[in-house]
Amino acid sequence: MGEIRALTGRALAWPGRVLFPPVCAGCRRRVSQPGALCGQCWPQLRLLERPWCEVMGTPFAHDMGEGFLSAEAIADPPPFERARAAVAYSGVARQMVRGLKYQDRTDLAPWMARWMLRAGAELVAEAEVVVPVPLHWRRFFRRQFNQSAELGRALAHLTGLPFAPEAVRRIKLTRQQVGLERAQREENVRAAFRVPDEAEITIAGRRVLLVDDVYTTGATVRAVTKALKRGGAGAVDVLTFARVLPGDFRQGEIGQGDFRADESATI
Repeated sequence: MGEIRALTGRALAWPGRVLFPPVCAGCRRRVSQPGALCGQCWPQLRLLERPWCEVMGTPFAHDMGEGFLSAEAIADPPPFERARAAVAYSGVARQMVRGLKYQDRTDLAPWMARWMLRAGAELVAEAEVVVPVPLHWRRFFRRQFNQSAELGRALAHLTGLPFAPEAVRRIKLTRQQVGLERAQREENVRAAFRVPDEAEITIAGRRVLLVDDVYTTGATVRAVTKALKRGGAGAVDVLTFARVLPGDFRQGEIGQGDFRADESATI
């Protein structure tokens, strides 16, 4: 009976694959299955693996021993408990983020979420609710979707966790983050987020998995974490698709051409 259902499913999927053949998630070349990368794009993808800082999730060149923390985690402890990212923000990963964010490639979200699930398995295992970094309502009105919410929704679907996109709101229309130094980014998003009174019951005492597309300096997820904790969240972990690694940001890994001039990157 199972074989018959499988054959039926493949038969029903065949017309769609003919009319809309799967393309590479990076460059849109034809590939064998949806969500796959072609042979040219796959080598450009750097998956983030252990050993890494147990708090920040930044990878170490060598195994430093269990519980070893990065200099960043020690010098400037974040308000969240742990942060993890699936890939380094470069090459094809950057193309995928831009495709999701600016080219309406929401079809990428489920495949990106699968990589996020792999990187953040320990966070997901302890999470009680998934909350995306919100957009201000004016930007949401222009874009018609929130890329972080698309990733969060896909993660919730894969894991069975509750999805709470209204748990926190962006109440201040912040300026564009690109080109700002870390201190300027932090000031830019200060007091920009709030948990509405009606949403407090959703997060009260619960461990929140905060989802975003890219972690750059962490200014935005720090600000959202503080808002969630003021709203009663018991703990917050951060899971993103991509991560700008230390040194990349200073070397201009993210340039003005990565973002539209009228957008404020949620990073």
